[in-house]
Amino acid sequence: MPWFVWLLAAAALGAAEFFTLTLVLGLLAGAALAAAVVAGVGVGLFGQLIALGAAAAAGLVIVRPIALRHMAQQPVTREGSDALIGKRAEVMQEVTATRGLIKLSGEEWSARALDESLVIPTGALVEVMEIEGATAIVYPRELLP
Repeated sequence: MPWFVWLLAAAALGAAEFFTLTLVLGLLAGAALAAAVVAGVGVGLFGQLIALGAAAAAGLVIVRPIALRHMAQQPVTREGSDALIGKRAEVMQEVTATRGLIKLSGEEWSARALDESLVIPTGALVEVMEIEGATAIVYPRELLP
């Protein structure tokens, strides 16, 4: 009946992973499953612990870094307002720290300056640094590094 104990341990670790999202407990749950399979075949406790350790080490040393690297990558395409960040726009009404209007991708957007001390005149070209709601936060292109 040791395989059942390992199966319960795997289920408990899997449930804990669901709440923590660390990827560590999920890999340990997979290792417990490996130990359950080994126990089901009839291998003794020492062999089960070896299977648990080997599967846990393989998961934590090989699988976890690869998974974390893939999770850290930015999406290939940006959608919605995120796609507007980095775009060039033209100032339609003077942009200050509190108000302004720009033409961005063929549409008029409310805007404000990233640097609160700047006043960006009409006709100037700006770059969208971020989007907050329906307001574009902009910075003059000639001041960019």
